Amino acid sequence: MANDALIVFTPSGRRGRFPLGTPVLQAARSLGVDIDSVCGGRGLCGRCQVQLSEGEFAKHGVTSRAANLSGFCETEERYAQKRGLAAGRRLSCSTRLLGDVVIDVPAESQVHRQVVRKAAEAHDIAINPTVKLHYVEVQPPDMHDPSGDLRRLEAALEFEWRLGSLACDVRVLQHLQQALRKSEWKVTVAVHEGNKIIAVWPGFRERAYGLAVDVGSTTIAAHLCDLASGEVVASAGVMNPQIRFGEDLMSRVSYIMMNPGGERELVDAVRGALNALAEDVAKQAGIEVADILEATFVGNPVMHHLLLGINPVELGGAPFALASDQAIMLWATEIELWIHPNARIYVLPCIAGHVGADTAGVVLAERPDLADEVTLLVDVGTNAEIVLGNRQRLLACSSPTGPAFEGAQVSGGQRAAPGAIERVRIDRETLEPRFKVIGCDLWSDDPEFAARSKSVGVTGICGSGIIEVIAELHLAGIINQDGVIDGRLAARNPRIHADGRTHAYTLYEGQMPIRVTQNDVRAIQLAKAALQAGIRLLMEHMGVDRVGRIRLAGAFGSHIDVKYAMVLGMIPDCDLAKVSSAGNAAGTGARVALLDHSARATIEDIVRRVEKIETAIDPRFQQHFVEAMAIPHKTAEYPNLRRVVELPEPRAAAQPQGETARGRRPSRRRA
Repeated sequence: MANDALIVFTPSGRRGRFPLGTPVLQAARSLGVDIDSVCGGRGLCGRCQVQLSEGEFAKHGVTSRAANLSGFCETEERYAQKRGLAAGRRLSCSTRLLGDVVIDVPAESQVHRQVVRKAAEAHDIAINPTVKLHYVEVQPPDMHDPSGDLRRLEAALEFEWRLGSLACDVRVLQHLQQALRKSEWKVTVAVHEGNKIIAVWPGFRERAYGLAVDVGSTTIAAHLCDLASGEVVASAGVMNPQIRFGEDLMSRVSYIMMNPGGERELVDAVRGALNALAEDVAKQAGIEVADILEATFVGNPVMHHLLLGINPVELGGAPFALASDQAIMLWATEIELWIHPNARIYVLPCIAGHVGADTAGVVLAERPDLADEVTLLVDVGTNAEIVLGNRQRLLACSSPTGPAFEGAQVSGGQRAAPGAIERVRIDRETLEPRFKVIGCDLWSDDPEFAARSKSVGVTGICGSGIIEVIAELHLAGIINQDGVIDGRLAARNPRIHADGRTHAYTLYEGQMPIRVTQNDVRAIQLAKAALQAGIRLLMEHMGVDRVGRIRLAGAFGSHIDVKYAMVLGMIPDCDLAKVSSAGNAAGTGARVALLDHSARATIEDIVRRVEKIETAIDPRFQQHFVEAMAIPHKTAEYPNLRRVVELPEPRAAAQPQGETARGRRPSRRRA
């Protein structure tokens, strides 16, 4: 019988084996897992709370069971009685390891919490909301007019607002008479699409609110809008709690496949987060959650299906069939969203099996179909979604980039949080680095950096920093065009050193050094090659060899330096002045659909006209992938980039042992 057990922490993915009986907090600290604790493990502060993830986790090779942790102890019982402990939560300082487990560390238990960077973007939106308010004075009943209160309300709306043939359901009728009599027959009526009464309030009310939500696989962002003015009155974002079931989308689909009925857990997790967000933004704006009358949603196909309570397993393999590629309208209560009891939900249409409603939102925000020049839209995530075209033609595809750009699969990688390296520069002569971390505005070579960054530390490297360090290593000549770290440069700087059969570069020499290994470079090459191969495939189908404009969407696209993205070869050559961030364009698209009713028909029409290209079956994808492995590209010229950056000339480097000249084949695993 084994005397130790495997513990895997999410969302960090850190894992290790420890003797049975080891406290979970002790294991976490040994692995460098980010768990807060103030009381020194005495069970007093409650900041070290964790949650067991139960079930089969094929990705980790773990069957995680409640019996694999010690039972509730006296310390936890005492804490739960005095301060309360949510269902499923444990104090990691008082919980001991008895077998293999997967442990989720909630955001509120993390010292360096995720920076959810999905603010509302400035955007010109025509204000024509689906829900409008109408104030009316209703004739009171009398013995000579036997008509019901609803009929007299409808008559007032037709007389004062020219609204006829109105529908009304029982949810409104249940409160109609009280509202009319409380305000002496003067009421405000909310009308949906000009034909449905959805709410009646006593007296005058001038504001109606709606919620625009981007349900991402990593983060969920919500924007509360005044439907009359279009103003974003509050915004909030949280980590998607489904992360504990898998970092990437296919891990979550695999979890459902391995655990029949497991989709209910993922559905409950995301809906719980949505209700918490609705309460958060309502509190910020000083309103009641019930004042929110409508919501619009975007999300990738897996998130789209889980939001709607649809099992997404069909998206886990070819032909990646959607349950529906149409826009969906439903009651908020049908997805257990507890805003106004009569509120409606509009979910934008998906484009294809791996090109979702979030991409439809990007298209609605950016409108490439109105431009003459060829526009490239890229939403970089674990699965990159790509749109290319102009007013004549639009094409779309997805490409399996994997989670490397978000810090996974990279030795020092982490999500964007205080202490994460986000900017890197390397001196071309000395090969010495300098960097910035989130939470400190100084570069690391500044004499005040150590003091100013002490509160956040240097904890790892996030996506934007990963892109910059690989690009800077190439520009400094440390990495050649094939992605090989040149070990011969160790003679110039000891930061370049042997790492088994290959070499590595030490970026930070702290208590926990941060290094860039050959495997890290390969992981980024594979990700960026998959991204550019998808783009090149669309360009080939479009019959163009260059693009006029590039927009990088998503939280990740908002914070990468476009110059370094081009140096690395994530995107094709383009005038850098025409390469920019679109911010959270998917969320912007959700706001457009919320505030402009006509935009819904527009995006539904555009989606029907988009040509879908499936990278998984196109024979040219493999060739494009191989050529895109080079930095920035094996065959494509980069004249615009060369005007602003001195790219190293192609040169050979000593081939690391264990690597073939041909490199690795791309993974076709969807993410």
